[in-house]
Amino acid sequence: MNSELYKNIANSSAYRISRDENTQLILANAALFPDLLALALNVADKNHHKACWVLELVLEKQLHLLTDHLPVFCISLSEFTNESAMRAISKICMFSCKHLTLTNVQEQQITESCFDWLISEDRKVATKAYAIRALYELGKKYDWIYPELQRILTDDYHKHTAAYKAVAREILKKIK
Repeated sequence: MNSELYKNIANSSAYRISRDENTQLILANAALFPDLLALALNVADKNHHKACWVLELVLEKQLHLLTDHLPVFCISLSEFTNESAMRAISKICMFSCKHLTLTNVQEQQITESCFDWLISEDRKVATKAYAIRALYELGKKYDWIYPELQRILTDDYHKHTAAYKAVAREILKKIK
């Protein structure tokens, strides 16, 4: 682990300027990306959620950096419990489903995690919204996903916030 990178992430905050500074550091030196990813995936580290914030922003700009690391990323999905980290990770899953070529195993791992996040009572709306969008993308390939997604969105609709309902309506309209 690059000690300078770790120090920068540990001392960062949720403020966008702080996240952007670390994002620019990685984008300027792609050799640091494996260290960033390792920290983000190390759920035992107290700063992993901060690394997830930066990882999301890096991959929003250069998603191809994840390609060689997809196996470890996908296998790690079920280990996340920090809601702040999960929001970023679920968004990365959505990006990946839309824009990367995934193996069947990777698609299965993302599908399982997204459904788990979606049905969990403890997950916040942003995590669920990105999971819904990722599942919508995966449902284009796997015909069993849409009926399950439709059932969950319909059954849980009344339990959630306006933001959840907006995403649910959008996706339900697309899959009907």
